[in-house]
Amino acid sequence: MTNNENIDQRSAIYEIVMKYMANLQFEPQNIDYQKLEKHQLIVETLAEFTNSSIQIFDLNEKKIVFFSKNYANLLGYNKTEFEALNYTFFEAKIHPDDKYDLAMFGLSSLKLFKELSNDEKLNHKVVYEFRMLNSGGRYVRVIDQYQILELDATGQIWLMMSTIDLSPNQDIESSVKCQILNYRTGKIIVTSVDNKPSLELTKRELEILSLVKQGLLSKEISDKLFISVHTVNTHRQRLLEKLGANNTIEAIMFATKYGLI
Repeated sequence: MTNNENIDQRSAIYEIVMKYMANLQFEPQNIDYQKLEKHQLIVETLAEFTNSSIQIFDLNEKKIVFFSKNYANLLGYNKTEFEALNYTFFEAKIHPDDKYDLAMFGLSSLKLFKELSNDEKLNHKVVYEFRMLNSGGRYVRVIDQYQILELDATGQIWLMMSTIDLSPNQDIESSVKCQILNYRTGKIIVTSVDNKPSLELTKRELEILSLVKQGLLSKEISDKLFISVHTVNTHRQRLLEKLGANNTIEAIMFATKYGLI
């Protein structure tokens, strides 16, 4: 594989992962925004006693809903520069070589948290170390600690608090680091990036996607696999949701680039 092909594949994988993470769905009756207001008041008070940059991320709105007053100090940007663009402003400042690993770590962390009880979810935080571009045009290493503030009524992660500081390790050649900390027990889980994570596609879903790629219609797939057309269509819909694709052609394109089929 050439360097350009590797970059293209990593970009495709990053896009799939980000779309997958963006597909988290929330029902209005399962979230209470009065809880967000209470957390904002607490975080504002906390920010008065620390130099750390603090933010609250709303997974329902898919955006940062609170910046501490000193947030602009970390990288030297003016507050008005990033408030309008929100998360996309900071995403653009992440070192290109770190975006893929951060996306994969984020996906792995979400999968791990899904397996924890509600209490355990609230006892853990994820600690990332990566490179960001400051206002002087220089990359610096930062430590970003994500802690869950609130779950929705179904136990799905809803609000997260991010605390960002400059890392004492300013080796700009170092790769992304990630660990999950249980701050109740002190236990640390060091995570790694899989070259081909499953994105939670089942064996049956992959089988159906492969047959769709071959040009088979849902009825032909149902006959071949001895399952109902309804089941085939259900699998196809779930494939679109998991890959963040708008249609079957896009799903096939993503899965092919990703090496799933």
